Formats: sequence, structure tokens, C-alpha cells
Amino acid sequence: MTYLYIGIYVADMARAATTADAFNAVAEPRRRQILDVLAGGEHSVNDLVGRLDLAQPLVSKHLRVLREVGLVDVRDEGRQRIYRLNGRSLKPIHDWVKTFERSWERRFAEMDVVLEELKEKEEGDGGDE
Repeated sequence: MTYLYIGIYVADMARAATTADAFNAVAEPRRRQILDVLAGGEHSVNDLVGRLDLAQPLVSKHLRVLREVGLVDVRDEGRQRIYRLNGRSLKPIHDWVKTFERSWERRFAEMDVVLEELKEKEEGDGGDE
């Protein structure tokens, strides 16, 4: 793994491969962009290049990683390779994020109470001016 140490990268420690699992694969922002586009339907590499304004080799590299972890599927259509999202492979990420849902709901409910109290206070103070 490379570590940032006062602006210098040190390559002494091994870094987990980005192809190890879906979590590592989606940690890269460009891969998430690709998944966002593919969520809307199937696309060829050239379509993705145009939509994302990225170089073709970079898109192909990221697609390879996403394919290796099973997040995208590919099929040949003539001379093109067509990619599509494999939603089932996103389930472990969904399940993990879902564990935080109850906490988020509780915090949003608490925030609603505070906002309502502030609104009531502001309306009460508004008549004094």
C-alpha cells in the first residue's frame, strides 16, 4: 500500500487490490461514474467514453476491474462490447449501507425536532421587531 507521508508516497506497505471485491472497486470515483451511467442501461465502451469525457484506455481499464468483481457484465454485439450493470453484485454494498439506515433515520428525526423548535422560536421572535 502506498502511504502519504508529508507529501511523499512510500511504497513499503501492500495495498489491497482494487479488484478484490465490490467495496474496493467502487472506492474509485471514476468507477462509480461508470456504474451511474450503466444504471441507466447498456452502453458500449465508446458510449461511456463520450458520456464521461474520459480516455478510452482509462474507461476500458475501469471496466475490466468492474467486470472482474462482477459489478458489470459484458456481451459482444458485432464488433462492439456492450456493458451492463449487474445489480446483484451490488447487494453486499447495499446490505452494508442499510445497516446505517436506522441511525440516519433517528438522526433526521432529531434534526426535524430541532428545526421545528428553531422555526417556532423564530416565529415568536419575529413579532418583536
